[in-house]
Amino acid sequence: MRFMNKRLKDLAKQEWDTLFPIELVDYDPNWKNKFERERKKIIKMVGDKIVIIEHVGSTSIPNIKAKPYIDISIEILKEDLFNEEIIGAMQNLNYHFFRQTGTKVDYMIFVKGYNLNGEKNQIFHIHMCPPDHEMLNQIAFRDYLNANPKRALEYEQLKLELALTFKNDRSGYRIAKGDFIRNTMNMAKEAATNKEINHDKKNHV
Repeated sequence: MRFMNKRLKDLAKQEWDTLFPIELVDYDPNWKNKFERERKKIIKMVGDKIVIIEHVGSTSIPNIKAKPYIDISIEILKEDLFNEEIIGAMQNLNYHFFRQTGTKVDYMIFVKGYNLNGEKNQIFHIHMCPPDHEMLNQIAFRDYLNANPKRALEYEQLKLELALTFKNDRSGYRIAKGDFIRNTMNMAKEAATNKEINHDKKNHV
């Protein structure tokens, strides 16, 4: 293959899209176990630096189709962002490191399982961020969809439609989900506010 002499970091967008098209599969209950096994490996290597480690993304939402990637959200302290010891430890777990631009603060991405020869291994995506980073909203998004199966099925339907349109455009696929995700996060915030108000009312009765 023409990509064999390259590194993941060297791939252009078109090459990423050609090698790794959008493919959705049925929910697999074993995804939870795969996350748990990987979580233990990560904690063993950098556990003292981790504040929160959570399984996120569509593979963390039962009964909807997903790209078969295990997405992991990790919160670390701000002073540990781009820590060379963390990066080295993750590389020892065969992860590739990328510095990703955030809206306000850059963050760390680690990926594993992408093979330039076309073979398919279990793919892991890790977003490692400081407190209050926007990428940590993935946890609240997951929780809301898990608590609201109807909304989760709407998300699945949207993804099925977008997977046809953006099969070879990973960034286009991600951007096209933006409005749904933002609207869902607003719904989650409203639900949390109403829950807090009702809780306060109950305590004052």
